Amino acid sequence: MPDNFKELLKQDFSDLEAAIRSWQKLAKALEGAQVQHRHKVTGPLHASEWQGVDSRYAFMKMEASENQLGTGQSDITSIATILDTVHVEMKQAQDILRQSVRTAEADGYAVDDHGNVTDGRPCPTGNADEQAQEDHALRVAVMAGYKNDIQAALDQASTADWKGMQLLQKIDAFTLDKDYGAKAAKDGARQAAGFAHLDEDSIPSKKDPKENAKWWAGLSEQERQEYTDAYPDKIGWLDGIPSADRDEANRKEVDLSLANYDMKKERGELGIHDQRQYEGLQKLQTALDKADGSGDSGKQLYVLGIDTKGDGRALVSQGNPDTAHNVAVQVPGTDNDLVNIDEQIDRVDRLQGAAQAKGSGSTAVVSWLGYDAPEVDGSMATTGRAEPGGDDLRSFTHGLRESHQGERAHMTVLGHSYGSTVVGVGASHGGGLDADDVVVVGSPGMAVDHAKDLNMNPDHVWAGWAPDDLVSTAASDKTLGENPADKEFGGKIFDVDTSGHGGYWDDGSESLANQGRIIAGKRPGQGDYHLHPAPTPPETGPKW
Repeated sequence: MPDNFKELLKQDFSDLEAAIRSWQKLAKALEGAQVQHRHKVTGPLHASEWQGVDSRYAFMKMEASENQLGTGQSDITSIATILDTVHVEMKQAQDILRQSVRTAEADGYAVDDHGNVTDGRPCPTGNADEQAQEDHALRVAVMAGYKNDIQAALDQASTADWKGMQLLQKIDAFTLDKDYGAKAAKDGARQAAGFAHLDEDSIPSKKDPKENAKWWAGLSEQERQEYTDAYPDKIGWLDGIPSADRDEANRKEVDLSLANYDMKKERGELGIHDQRQYEGLQKLQTALDKADGSGDSGKQLYVLGIDTKGDGRALVSQGNPDTAHNVAVQVPGTDNDLVNIDEQIDRVDRLQGAAQAKGSGSTAVVSWLGYDAPEVDGSMATTGRAEPGGDDLRSFTHGLRESHQGERAHMTVLGHSYGSTVVGVGASHGGGLDADDVVVVGSPGMAVDHAKDLNMNPDHVWAGWAPDDLVSTAASDKTLGENPADKEFGGKIFDVDTSGHGGYWDDGSESLANQGRIIAGKRPGQGDYHLHPAPTPPETGPKW
C-alpha cells in the first residue's frame, strides 16, 4: 500500500513557498548588511588611518562581525536553495501523481484514498475466448504501470524530503563565530548546489566570454547566488559576467584564504610560500578596506580575479569597468607577484588620475596580473610565460566588452616591460584584444615585428621609452621581437620625460600625463623614436 498518497495528492505548498521567500529575503538582508558594514563602519575607519592598540582590537571584532554576516548569508542562501529544491521535486512528484490518477480513472480504473489501483470490470472465465484473455492480460499490465507511476511519484517526493532534511541538519549556526565558519558555509553551499543540480561541471569555460555571459544571464538570482557561494574560485574568474558579481565571488575567496592562513599561522604551519601569499592578501584587504570607506564610487576597487597558487594572480580594477566611459588594462612585467599588489594598485590609481585630469568621462583602470610573470632569469627572454598569459588577457578584454553596459567604452591596454610581450602575444592572435589603443613602456619586444601584426590600426599602437631604460634600449630587438620604439616597427611614440625602467608613472610627469591622454581617447605629446646603437647593459639589469 503506497505511503503518504493522500498527503501528497492534496498537499498545499503555499506555506513552503512563503518560507522559501522569507529565507531568500533574509539572505539578501544579510548581504546588504555586510556591504553596509563594509562601507559605513570598517571602511571609513580604515580610511581614517585609525591606529593604536584600541584600533587593532576594534578592527578584529568588527571584521569578525562582517565575516559572520557573510557566513550567515551563505548558510541562509543554502537553506533557501535546499527548501526550494525540495519544493520543486515534490511539486513535480505531485503533478506526476495527479496526472497518473486522472489518466488511470479515465482509462476505467479506480484509485482509492490510499493510492490503490483496481479494475472493477469482471475477469474473463476459464472458457472465455482467446481475445478476451489477451485483453484482460493487457489491462492487468496497464494497471501495474499505473501502480508503478504512483509509487515512483511517492518515492520521488519521499527522497526529496529525506535528502533536504539531511542537508538542513548539516548547516550549523554554531560555526558562525569559528575561524572555519566561512569554509563550512562554502562546503554547505556546495552540497546544496549539488542537491539543486547546480553542478560545478556545468560552469562554462572562462575562455569564451560570450558563452559565460549567456550562461550567467540564464540563471535565476537564487541560482547565481548559490553558485557564488559554492564555487567563488570559479565564478570570480568568469570573463564576460558582470564585474560586481565577480567582485562578490572573489571577495569571498579572499576571506576564505585569509581565514585559512590565519588558522595555519595559529598552528605554526605557515611556510615561506604561505607567508608571502598571506602578506599579499593582507595588502589587498587593506586596499579594499580603504577604498570601501572612501565614499568615492570612482575609487571603489573590484576584485576580478584572485589566486594564491604559485606566485599568485590578482586582477583588481579601480572603478567599475562595466560602467566607465574609458577602460584601461595595465599588465605588469617581470618579477611581479601577489606580494606587491599594493604597488600595482598604486600604479592604476595614478593612471586613473592622469586620465580623469584630461576629461572624457569616467575611467576604470585594471591591474591585470593574470599570468605567471617570469622571474629575473632565462624565462624572461622567451615567450614561454607570455603565450598562455596573452590568451588569458584576450579572454579578459573580450569579457569586458561583453559585460560593459551602455555605449561602447574606449579601451586601452597597457603593458610594461615583459607585460608588453604579453600584450603583443594577446593582440597578435585570436583576432586581437578588441582594444582602441595599445600602450607599451620599457618594452623588450611585443613578439611581433610590426605594429600591423597586432590586429589593429598601427596609428593606435603607442610606445614610450626613457633613454636610460636598458630594457628598451638594449634588451629589445633580440628574442622578443622588434623594438616597438623603432620607427620601422610602424607604431607611434609618445613623449617621455622620466628616467629609468620604473619611472613612467612618476607624479607630475609628462610620461604619466601622456598615458592618461591616451586612456581618455586623446592624442599624447609625441616624442622621438629610439635611435641605435643602444648602450651596453650592465651585468645586472632592471626588472622587465
